[in-house]
Order: sequence, then C-alpha cells, then structure tokens
Amino acid sequence: MTPPKVLIADAISQRGVDELCRDGALEAVIKTGLSEKELVDLIPDFSALVVRSQTKVTADILNAGAKLRVVGRAGVGVDNVDVETATRRGIIVLNAPGGNTVSTAEHAFSLLLSAARKIPQADANVRSKNWDKKNFEGVELYNKTLGIIGMGRIGGELSRRAIAFGMRVVAYDPYLSASRARSLQVELVDELDDLLTSADFISLHTPLTAETRHILDGARLQKTKRGVRIINCARGGLIDENALVKALQDGHVACAALDVFEVEPLPADSQLRGAPNLVLTPHLGASTAEAQESVGIEIAHSIRAALLEGTIRNSVNVPNLDAKTLAIIGPHLRFGEKLGRFLSQLSPKRAETLNINYSGKVNEVDTATITRSILKGFLQMAGGSEVNEVNAPGFAETLGLKISESRMSALGDYTDMLELSAAGEGKVVSVGGAFFGATPRIVSINSRPVEARPHGVVLVMENTDRPGMVGRIGTLLGDHGVNIATMSLSRNQAGGTALTVLNLDTAPNEELLAKLRASEDVHSAQVIEL
Repeated sequence: MTPPKVLIADAISQRGVDELCRDGALEAVIKTGLSEKELVDLIPDFSALVVRSQTKVTADILNAGAKLRVVGRAGVGVDNVDVETATRRGIIVLNAPGGNTVSTAEHAFSLLLSAARKIPQADANVRSKNWDKKNFEGVELYNKTLGIIGMGRIGGELSRRAIAFGMRVVAYDPYLSASRARSLQVELVDELDDLLTSADFISLHTPLTAETRHILDGARLQKTKRGVRIINCARGGLIDENALVKALQDGHVACAALDVFEVEPLPADSQLRGAPNLVLTPHLGASTAEAQESVGIEIAHSIRAALLEGTIRNSVNVPNLDAKTLAIIGPHLRFGEKLGRFLSQLSPKRAETLNINYSGKVNEVDTATITRSILKGFLQMAGGSEVNEVNAPGFAETLGLKISESRMSALGDYTDMLELSAAGEGKVVSVGGAFFGATPRIVSINSRPVEARPHGVVLVMENTDRPGMVGRIGTLLGDHGVNIATMSLSRNQAGGTALTVLNLDTAPNEELLAKLRASEDVHSAQVIEL
C-alpha cells in the first residue's frame, strides 16, 4: 500500500523532515519556491501540505487538493492560509504555536540594542572606509522606560530581558490581569496614551486585528516622546508606515527597527527603504536554528498524528476530537464559542476570572472541549485569529485569567444549560444559554431572564422601567434605519431597572449609540456582534 504523500512547499528543518518520514509511514516530497499555478497542478496527489510564511495557500490550491486532508503551517500565524475555504472543504489546518517565542523575543531585543546604539549604521559606515564616530552617539538602555504594547508570550519574554538590563517596563494590554502584570514585574497602564507619553522605547507584540491595525498611526506617533525609538517584530500593519516615515524624517522618532511590514517582501519602491535612522530585517523573528528545528518537529508530529492516528493536535479550525464525539457535542461547541464571544464584549477587558457552569444533560459528556471553545470565543478580541481551541488555555494563562468550572447535575428550567460569568475591575457579568430543542438561545444576562438569538447584532440596554420606553427606543432606531428583529424585556421590579435585549438587522452607528446613551433613562447600551 502506497503511504500518504506530504508536499513540503517551504523549507523546514531536516529533523522535521526525518520525523515526518519516520518508519516509512509517510512519503515526503520537498519542492519549494512554487507558484500558485504549480501548486494547483501538484496538490491533487498529496494528502498533506507543509508551508511556512512564504507560500500562500489560496482557495484555488485547496479546491484542487482532491486528497488533501491537512495543511501544516510551521509557525504560529496562519494569515497565509485560507482557513475558511479549508474548513468548508474539511481540511484540517495545523500550526506550531510554541516554537518561536524565545527567538522572536531575542530578535526584538537585538533590534532594541541596534536602535539604541546605531549598530547597523555604524557598521555600514566603517565598511565604506569611513570613521565618523561623532555621528553614531547612542543611548543607554539602563534606567530607560520600555513600553510594551501586548503582553503575550513574546512580550513577557522581552520584558524579562529588558528588566535584566535595568529598564523600567510599562505595559499596555487591555486584556492582561493586574495579578499577571505584577508577576511579570511590569507597570500596567489603563490607557495607551499613558504608555506613549512615558516610553523611551516602544515594542509592539499584539496580533493584527481590526482593533490593533495602525495602533500606532500618525496621531499616536505625535503623542510619543520626541526621540522615541520604536520596534516591531509582531505583525506588519500595526504601524502606519507612511506616518512612521514622516516621523523619522522630522526627527520626532529618533530611530525605528522593523522586522515585519504591511506588504512582504518589502516593495522596491517602499518609502521605508529611504527613511533615515531605520533598521530593516526581512521577517527574521523566528529565523534561528533552534526555532526552525522546533517548529519543524512540532508540525511533523501533528501531521503524523492527524494522518496516521486520526488525532488532531494544534488545529486552528477543528476541535481536537474524534468524529463520533464531535457529532455529539458539536452544537455545544458552536454555542459555547458564541456565548464566550458575547460575554467578552460585556465583561471588563481585564477580567481576572472566568467561571463556566454546566447544568443538565451536558454533564454526561466530556466538557473539556466545550470549555476550550468558550475560551476561544472569550479571548478572540484579545488575541485575534491566532487564538484557537488548542492554544486558548495557554493564552488565558499569559493574561492571568483564572478559569474554573462548576456543575449542576440536577435539571433546572432547561435540560441543557451553559452559564458563564467573568469578574474583574470590581465588576461581575454573566450570560446563560440553553437549547430549545435543537435551537440555541441566550436565556439570561447578569442573572436576569431574557430570550435572544445568539447571532448577528445584539443590543443590550439597561434602562429605567418607565411607560413608553420601548416606543422611544424603537422610534429612535427606526429614525436611523435600524430594524429590530426580536425583542426581549426583563425588569427587577415595576418602576425599577429594566433589561432590554434587541436582535437587530444591522449594527447601530456611533451617532445612534450616543443618542441612546444621552437619555437619562438609559443607564447603559452595549452592542454585541456575533
């Protein structure tokens, strides 16, 4: 019997290749530098595809893979893989999330030193047969303030190295708990502006999401100290490159060092190439022998497990389950993720604890995977698309978020119910969900009974229980072209505080929300997008 074939389209370590082909159970074919058309022509014969960041795994490639069962990304991010198409075609997408943390943190620190001491520029000067010492005066790291935007694994590793050099570390991460910040010995700020105005050096370590794109734009760059030095080894797009060039040209930013770019490879006509006091490296964060060996071996193990054992590890699009179990708990996984996403938009960003209570028949199955799906939904605003069922617990740990589970075997009002509660910043919020037959519904918010559909746009309002409030809210929404699909009302007592939950056809804009919140009878109005 011919063993399944694996196409390695981007180079991985030899130990990774050896591990993949161990005992002859799989056959590896190494062909790098292929165009999309060449991959489309080749892929029909292969059961698995291994890539790094160079190869773009497009919908055309995935659709051509008649035998393709697994795509393995030897690294963390899967931005170069069309995960949606892979999921639709039943192709598992795997990554190697743990292999490059130290390498990337060390590269960021190398760029930090290069920016402080102008090492690349001085090297180029000497190689040009010059000796212009006066032009390369640098600054010490000792007693300087490093501002880290994003305190995940890599940000944490960088902070340890900076503290060892005598730096004060200030961190901005809306999702990092205060207790975790204390354990890392960093000062946590509530507002990004507080970091920008105090930092001598700034290093970015966040995922690229709608919330973080151009987190350092022109306006924010002007809020930084004059003479600041900026490092980015995380994701291209976190910095507005055009604004950075202007800030370098006028001297507001003394130096910058970039390893990642909005377009890679960096275009030949990019303004960055001519900007002064700028260090550029070609996405080398994970380019160490140790990291490459580690991610190569890690992805090899995961692909072998998927193809030979039917076991799923480190998947970004499929829970780590066998098919039989998935069929039983699949609805709970999808519903749990939505409830987690719902709660994350209601809860304090710096949540300290998340409790998940299972009651009813759901206790008859192993709920570990449901918990992971809930975590994935709860953490995706903080971690972006890189958060999945596999790495969500580890990501929660880096944020200092404590997870607990509780169970009620006795049936209550519903045969199956999930109740989530998050606490932080002196506030506790909760959401409960249950199945009406096969249909999921949100049945409680902050312990108040409601009934809402868990999809689309949901508007959650607390308002004074006063005659005519429903009509006023409906009229205001209608005046702005927002249609109400369903409505649920709950109150603590007549004339007290009412909870209004509306499923809307479209999301209200900021102008409409401002008008709602301006009413003295409206205590809060929160848009939840599912």
